Amino acid sequence: MRYRKHIVAALLAVCALLLVTGCRDSRVIPSKDGRPQITIMIGGIDKVIYLPAMLAQRLNYFADNDIDVHLLDQQSGATAETTLLTGDVQAVVGFYDHTIDLQSKDQCLRTVAQLADVPGEVELVATTQSGKINSPKDFAGKKLGITSLGSSTDFITQALAGQAGLGTSQYDRVKVGAGQTFIAGMNHGGIDAGMTTDPTVAQMVRAGTAEVLLDMRTEAGTRAALGGLYPAASLYMRCDTVQSHPEIVQKLVNAFVQTLRWIKAHTPEQIAAKMPPQYAAGGKDLYIRSIHDSIGMFNGDGLMKPEGAQNVLKILGKYSANVKPVHDRIDLARTYTNDFTRKVPPGTP
Repeated sequence: MRYRKHIVAALLAVCALLLVTGCRDSRVIPSKDGRPQITIMIGGIDKVIYLPAMLAQRLNYFADNDIDVHLLDQQSGATAETTLLTGDVQAVVGFYDHTIDLQSKDQCLRTVAQLADVPGEVELVATTQSGKINSPKDFAGKKLGITSLGSSTDFITQALAGQAGLGTSQYDRVKVGAGQTFIAGMNHGGIDAGMTTDPTVAQMVRAGTAEVLLDMRTEAGTRAALGGLYPAASLYMRCDTVQSHPEIVQKLVNAFVQTLRWIKAHTPEQIAAKMPPQYAAGGKDLYIRSIHDSIGMFNGDGLMKPEGAQNVLKILGKYSANVKPVHDRIDLARTYTNDFTRKVPPGTP
């Protein structure tokens, strides 16, 4: 009788899990007419840091690799947990540090293609604060804009301040999102400085409403600000999906690496011409400038550099409330793999 009770309890637990996840098996990748159907969530589809996803679509590299891909822009409240972990999407283009953060919660996501070795983020200072904030030491008493609490911009902001000897009680982290909400926050005094990406950076600098304090769109700028590389934009998936469907993962990685090679072989003008016209809503010249200023962040090969992964863990181990208590048991080997990128056929498309 006791044995039966244990079995019933286990079955009830499984049923509850299926209800939470919408009764999906996230390891299953749907197919239509023999072609895998992949939905990829993008952490801001019009951000230059995530440009390779849409560019791969526009260059037909997904179709060329015999997969159908739907790109889904991340909506407010949507996270990797509520998409990948429930099977609503099969992959995410977002910051690599999420894979470490989720492992601290006993969830396994794995980066299968690393798009950039640096964050692509810029710490902007409102022109009203010009001369008052000259380095992270001056963050004391200031309102600092981040995407949201617990986001990558939050971790990096804390790292910048922490390296300057400041604790989180000495400044305010303010959730302002990205794009127009970030701009409004800075223009109307909601924040004194903040972290964002192109094309927002180019728009605000050209308008004269903000100045660049720290530029993490380059390797040199990132190493100076964070003490090493900080691999960010990446393609990641559930570990069990990667294990169950290596042939489909390879097709997806092929498309992304081919796109990274294409970026290295073309000018910002040529890249901008391939992107949706609405991405240049602020003006064609401004959009080209934003690509020009950020495009060097993409690594061209999709490979994760181990030193970068180590530096991300080091920073999260100090500034992530989730990772800090379990820092010593994080297994970086479970957060990324270079196996698929190394198998991409050589040559530039």
